[in-house]
Amino acid sequence: MSETFCDLAGKSCKPCEGGIPALTKAQASEMMQQLDADWTLAEDASYIEREFKFKGFAKAVYTTNLACFLADQQGHHPDIKMGWGYCTVRFTTHAVNGLSDNDFICAAKLDAMMKA
Repeated sequence: MSETFCDLAGKSCKPCEGGIPALTKAQASEMMQQLDADWTLAEDASYIEREFKFKGFAKAVYTTNLACFLADQQGHHPDIKMGWGYCTVRFTTHAVNGLSDNDFICAAKLDAMMKA
């Protein structure tokens, strides 16, 4: 795949109401190469997840809010867990019961926002 992290971060999510197949494990594995190495792919390729770790609570809240802001902008909402010192973000596309390009676009955008 010729796309890079910057290419993904520059894209926007497209509404997904199902009717398309989820990415295969091979496709998802290839797209993982375009994300920060801290993202993990579920064994069954049903979601991608990243745990951000911090030395306090405020940065975990900040990261949660950043992920929420991004989700509202893109219309693609992750599952988020947070607590003292961590924020875990999990992307999946419920309409296809697996992963879509939208999950990787949002992950790349979140990576870019965290590096800014």
